[in-house]
Amino acid sequence: MKARKIDRDGLLLCDLQGEAFELSLTAQDTSSEIFIRRFMHSSVAKELDNLRALQTNLHARDILARIDEEYGRSSYGSIKYTPNEIFWIGYIYRYFSYTYSLSSLQVYKMIKPGDLRSLFLPYHTMDPAQAIDRILESEKYYTDEESELHRQYKIFRAIRMEMAEKRGEYKTGKSN
Repeated sequence: MKARKIDRDGLLLCDLQGEAFELSLTAQDTSSEIFIRRFMHSSVAKELDNLRALQTNLHARDILARIDEEYGRSSYGSIKYTPNEIFWIGYIYRYFSYTYSLSSLQVYKMIKPGDLRSLFLPYHTMDPAQAIDRILESEKYYTDEESELHRQYKIFRAIRMEMAEKRGEYKTGKSN
């Protein structure tokens, strides 16, 4: 997985998504995690993913209205994140999606909001690219080719050793 550099358009989308996430605290009745799940599955997230939102005059309130229109109003759940936490989570999700050319849904499936929330304190002062690199590394997703090849080699070697042991070629790591 190779990241591209963030640019002006990407930063605009990150800010917009962060603002929408933060506004959800007061404008939505759902818990933060329910809001995030709805957002990440929404058609408006897809517009941010494919950059169509850059061609419009989309604001944070518009995003929330579109989610309500798509899913209906809900009051499910009650746990709300802090404004700083949820803004950062929205920003990081978009930064991740934009720089790695992944959909919102792909990024959401890789790392859940609760996991990001637990990383807020240690990572929120880092450059977003550095925070994402650390998250990917901790989740065993590698951003550089050498590390990925090393990871794949270790898997291949373990499988090969297991198959050899089953065939009786190796006993405690030594050949007969």
